[in-house]
Amino acid sequence: MLPWVFAVVLALSRWPGLLPPNFSAAYAFVFCAGALLPGRIGWILPLGVMLTTDLALNLYFTLVGGWPVFTPANLGSMMLNYGAFAMVFLLGRFVGPRSRFLTLLGGGLLGAILFYLVSNTAAWLFNPFRNPEYTRNLAGWIIALTKGTGGYPQTWEFFRNTLLSGGLFTALFAGTWRLTASAESPVEKGEEPADDAETDEAAA
Repeated sequence: MLPWVFAVVLALSRWPGLLPPNFSAAYAFVFCAGALLPGRIGWILPLGVMLTTDLALNLYFTLVGGWPVFTPANLGSMMLNYGAFAMVFLLGRFVGPRSRFLTLLGGGLLGAILFYLVSNTAAWLFNPFRNPEYTRNLAGWIIALTKGTGGYPQTWEFFRNTLLSGGLFTALFAGTWRLTASAESPVEKGEEPADDAETDEAAA
């Protein structure tokens, strides 16, 4: 049940206004799913949660906020974001489940940095809301990575929240996973159960 608990945490962390901007469990969950969940469930579960919550968020911002989110530019930006999540997932697969806790934590932080770079590059490249600061040159790209558009917090503040949430939720997910694994029974760990005859003699 632990992966499903993590999925619920991810979905709740994406609720608008519940957490600071860009403070999300998404980066950590996708990375930990790649590192810790074997087989198809490792990519089906995070992909399913991300698609469902993205659809719900887009409907919310369209109906409540009046934002034109279903535009080709915004959808193209979202596709690059999913490409970033795919890279974070593959990073988790590369790290693997047998890595030390600090290695998993470092991988989660690296995944958050990777997502930040790709997602802000996508915002600059597609510019779905036509921000005048995002000119199609090196200066515009640097502004997208550092300052952002007027009227909103600067992009580096989003990066700070991305990095903090990536580290926090990776520590939470990986730490809980390791604690659960360490509590498994001796039989699950590969230890042989005591012989019945020896057990009877000890009882006598």
